[in-house]
This record gives sequence, C-alpha cells and structure tokens, in this order.
Amino acid sequence: MNPVLVIIAHGSRDPRHAETVRSLTARVRRLRPGLRVETGFLDHCGPGVGQVLDRLAAQGRREVVALPLLLTRAFHAKADIPQVLDLASARNPGLDITRAWVLGPSPLLQDALDRRLREAGVWPGERSTGVVLASAGSSDPEAVAVIAEVAREWRRTGWCAVVPAFASARGPRTEEAVERLRRDGVEHIAVAPYVLAPGFLPDRIVRGARAAGADTVADVLGDAPEVARLLLARFDEARVAQPAALSA
Repeated sequence: MNPVLVIIAHGSRDPRHAETVRSLTARVRRLRPGLRVETGFLDHCGPGVGQVLDRLAAQGRREVVALPLLLTRAFHAKADIPQVLDLASARNPGLDITRAWVLGPSPLLQDALDRRLREAGVWPGERSTGVVLASAGSSDPEAVAVIAEVAREWRRTGWCAVVPAFASARGPRTEEAVERLRRDGVEHIAVAPYVLAPGFLPDRIVRGARAAGADTVADVLGDAPEVARLLLARFDEARVAQPAALSA
C-alpha cells in the first residue's frame, strides 16, 4: 500500500479553522488522486491525531507520513507533535510513522502571499507598497528568526519595504508595524497575514491592521494552491529523505 499522508493541524474553537483545513485537504486530494489524505487535530477539533493514527493501524495500514500544518518549527513542532506521534507509535508498533518537516520557509509560501495580495488588489513588487508580514507569533527564537528571514527575502522581490509583525508573544504588533511604515513615508501599506487559517490571532492581526489605517489587508493563506503543492512536496521529501524526528 502507498503511505497515507496525515496532515496535523493545530485546531481551534473557531469553526472557520477546521473548515479551512478541510478545504486545503480536499485540494491536496484533487492534486494527487489515489493518495489517501487524512487530517488530525492537536486540540479543540476532531478527530485527534492519535485517533487518526489508531484507526489507520486498525485498518492494516503500515506506513504513514505525518506532516505538521505549521509555518515554523516552534513549540508545537518540537514538543506537542513528537509526543503525540511517540505515543501513537508505542500503541501501534506495526505502524511506521515518517515525520515530515514543517511547511516554512518555502518559495511556495511567498507565492501564496503574493496571490492573496493580488486578490486584495495589490500587485506584488509594487515599489510604492510596503508590506507588513503578520504572523501569529512565537516565543521560540528559531521561529522568530525564520519570520524575519522570510520578510528579508520577500523584500528582494521589489516591495519598498517588508517588516515582520506578531500577534502574540512579542512585538512589534501589526498596528505598530503599520505605524512605523507610515512614519517612514511609505505611500501604500498592505498587511499580509502569514497564517494558515482564520481564528483568534488572525482576527487580532486584522483588527490591528484596520485600527492603524492599513490600506489593504489580505486574506490568510488558507487553501491557496501553492500551499497544497507545498504539502505534497513535503510529503515527497519525507518519503525520499526520511528526515530526522521533529524532536531532534
């Protein structure tokens, strides 16, 4: 049997989160017919990751690629997910779980950000436009450094400025980043949420952007085709390279 792709999502009490994840999963299935794709949630939504893996083992599946639906390698990727997978492996010794890498950084995510800005009416690379790359935020220095690097790389595509912002854990907040660009004389300011699905923190990004007078606020990455292609790329990479465990 071919491996099963198990997409591991964070989960949220906000029903829009699960709806978006399921829409993305459906797009992945359409891109690769014949690949079995399942979704498990760490919290708040069902089914849980452990439930999905137990069910696959009971059905006689022997090979799984577990793929975190995360943009950076922060706490959930380093702690929560390895723990869940370790427990599932202990319960199901016949189940071979290959652990894929998180989604970011990747040029495909930059393409997805560009897509969302185009949909909001901003053409990528406009010299008069400064962009706030607004992420959910993390206390993990590695994750914060990745966001800063994504902003630097995206700036090279032609925007007059790209600055990171964070909805939690540390600053600057979205509104602070918008105000900074305005003080610097940026003519048009767009906020690009670097998040995968709607929820509490993405809503905070939008409120901050509007309160500070941002000209454009793009949608979350969601089920953008580029994100679906990236999921399949990470799946293929995991099968070929057999990467180290997320806890390594």
